[in-house]
Amino acid sequence: MAHTHSAHDKDAQVKVIWKTFWILLGITIVEVGMAFLHLYTGFPSKLWLNSLFILLTLFKAFYIVAEFMHLKHEIKNLIMTILMPLMLFIWFIIAFLADGDSQKNMRRNLSPGTKAPREAAAPAPAHH
Repeated sequence: MAHTHSAHDKDAQVKVIWKTFWILLGITIVEVGMAFLHLYTGFPSKLWLNSLFILLTLFKAFYIVAEFMHLKHEIKNLIMTILMPLMLFIWFIIAFLADGDSQKNMRRNLSPGTKAPREAAAPAPAHH
């Protein structure tokens, strides 16, 4: 009996792997299709397209982690123990990129030889 039970478990695992494959393939085909649509028509805008790519990539990453690391079957505290540091890491990357961009712009604006930003000129005094 154990042998048939093991074969059934193996079949179920193979089905899960194929289901995951088809879902990830479908998402990837949508991403590639959107990229070609943007390339040939300019629609959607690059910002919208990049936002969609990031969202779909995060979905694929979480789906892979849920299926192959079996996190969807774990308790909530264990999931949070893994996801919270990941979210903090992503936040750090975004914060450091924003800070670096700000520093680059500040250096460019204040470097010698560049014009200082124009300040609002005071109104000329009225001559009577």
